[in-house]
Amino acid sequence: MRYEGDIYRPPSEAYSLLVQVTIGCTHNKCTFCKMYKDKKFRVRSLDEVIEDLAWARKQYRRVERMFLCDGDALALSNNRLMPILRYISENFPECQRVTVYGRATDVLKKSDEELKELYEAGLTMVYIGAESGSDKVLKDVCKGETRQQLIDGVKKIEASGMQASVTFISGLAGKDGWREHAIETGTMISEMGASYVALLTLIVEPSVPMAEDIQSGKFKMLTAEEVLEETLLLLEHTNVTKQCVFRSNHASNYVSLRGNLPDDKEKMMDLLRKAMSNKDMLRSDMFRAL
Repeated sequence: MRYEGDIYRPPSEAYSLLVQVTIGCTHNKCTFCKMYKDKKFRVRSLDEVIEDLAWARKQYRRVERMFLCDGDALALSNNRLMPILRYISENFPECQRVTVYGRATDVLKKSDEELKELYEAGLTMVYIGAESGSDKVLKDVCKGETRQQLIDGVKKIEASGMQASVTFISGLAGKDGWREHAIETGTMISEMGASYVALLTLIVEPSVPMAEDIQSGKFKMLTAEEVLEETLLLLEHTNVTKQCVFRSNHASNYVSLRGNLPDDKEKMMDLLRKAMSNKDMLRSDMFRAL
């Protein structure tokens, strides 16, 4: 399998076959993100992708999951995606799911019929990095998408039959905007109806633009205790009607949360309250990672 540059995938795709169908990210301007900074977005040729898939078929007896890299593979037109999905379906009959990263703007450019076509061809999940439910925070971090676009994109994914897995980032608004970030993210989760929601906690690498704001004092990072308070406020403002798998168990998080909304909301909030009064429950910074 040929790879170009660093490869990124969601934690839940740890055992998936990773296949690059695009290189880099179409946006690549988020101030907190170091992914794909060494790449200029381009689309790999269909021949290259098929060659890699053919090589994988010879190497691996069973491939039950595939993740199509890099960022924004969903930016491809259906004319480019469908031959890949058909090849996977025909040559990897044991494959149970195929997933991609996508931006809400990618989703909204596609018609309902196009999304349904992708689902019927085997694309089962789209990972969306929403980051925040606050338009102000989204603008501050140069996300390039609005709250409403993100909500509409997730709804459109779910309506097609595919599932949406949406990621938010605790601490992304810093000390000045954490309340708005928490409340608006909680209400956004309630409104969008995603099948999966995950929380990461902000870790800023020295090479990203946000690091300059931290160094200058413009952006003030939350403490571990403040991150828990923010997460508690976020959960308080979730009111989902459709079951949603909620996870905050990434290596970046101070406290691991696993549950389903709305059933486990109070249990997770109780765990946060206990951790806020018992610092021994917090993951040490030396063990936190992206």
